[in-house]
Amino acid sequence: MLSLQHITKRYRAQPVLRGIALEVAAGEFISLLGPSGCGKTTLLRILCGIESPDTGTVLLRGEDITRQPAAQRRFGVVFQSYALFPNLSAAQNVAFGLRGQSRPQQAERVAELLALVGLSDKADKYPAQLSGGQQQRVALARALAPRPELLLLDEPLSALDAQVRTGLRTEIRRLQQQLGITTVMVTHDQDEALSMADRVVLMHEGRVEQQGTPQQLYGHPATQAVAGFVGRMNLMPARVVAAGTLEVGRARLQCPTEAFRTGSPLLLGVRPEAMLISPAPRAGSPMPANAVVARVLETQFHGPMTLVRLHSDSLQCTLEAQWASSFEAALPGWLHGEVLVKLPAQALHALPVAESIRRQA
Repeated sequence: MLSLQHITKRYRAQPVLRGIALEVAAGEFISLLGPSGCGKTTLLRILCGIESPDTGTVLLRGEDITRQPAAQRRFGVVFQSYALFPNLSAAQNVAFGLRGQSRPQQAERVAELLALVGLSDKADKYPAQLSGGQQQRVALARALAPRPELLLLDEPLSALDAQVRTGLRTEIRRLQQQLGITTVMVTHDQDEALSMADRVVLMHEGRVEQQGTPQQLYGHPATQAVAGFVGRMNLMPARVVAAGTLEVGRARLQCPTEAFRTGSPLLLGVRPEAMLISPAPRAGSPMPANAVVARVLETQFHGPMTLVRLHSDSLQCTLEAQWASSFEAALPGWLHGEVLVKLPAQALHALPVAESIRRQA
């Protein structure tokens, strides 16, 4: 449905977008994810026609709309700041995009949309009389009222508190699936991207670093930037000493290394929840494969899990691991001092170092 081809953008001498290529299928929910300054909002502004690219093409169902003004594109847009008219009621705000239709048609569509977002009883309320979450629902209803081909969401939940955000995530996803509307959402919140999108496009320094399903980005990060931004990841300098064998500090670990030559430097990644902690072995006991002794530095309670910070002399680094918290149960007595930490080979990720990524780019 939507095709972006080699989109570039500069502000003065600063490149913001560096040859973005992206295809969006009809009915798909795409999330543009990344840190501040990565170019995701600029890309969304180019999509909705507020900005023009320096080079590249935007195609909608094969038609070139690159230079088409925003008003002609008739996309639905929901901004972070809601952008509601303070002097108009909720119903009047939703009806704003329906000018040109008869009053009965407008009234019917407004009632339908307010019911869809659960605000039928707030039709006559003004924005100042609504909570932040209710205002964002009105903004969403207004964007959907003209039946747009494409819905663009610019950090739609970032101004709301955590509990309201969680509820609205579910609501927006439900509406998107119910209406089958193609949606592109910008966010810096990985939880929003992973829980709402069909496909996540992670951007870094004006490029698409990796794209795929939420499960693909979380389970198989391709670069250091992805591993460091999506979820928590321990990253350790390593070197390939033989096929499938890495040297990390003074330790040797087994890990798939098909993409790297012997002698290559790389970064070894492992997620905290993938590491297994058990009591330290007795003196003279054989050391299991892919296991090291580490010293517990601190523990932090996080509800369903406890974060355990450890230091390993053999790996020559500090690690974070997770321990599943039991209801009203204290941590085991041995989870202090020295423990055994196992790093399963199938949970390890061999990643290129950032310098090699930039040379390839």
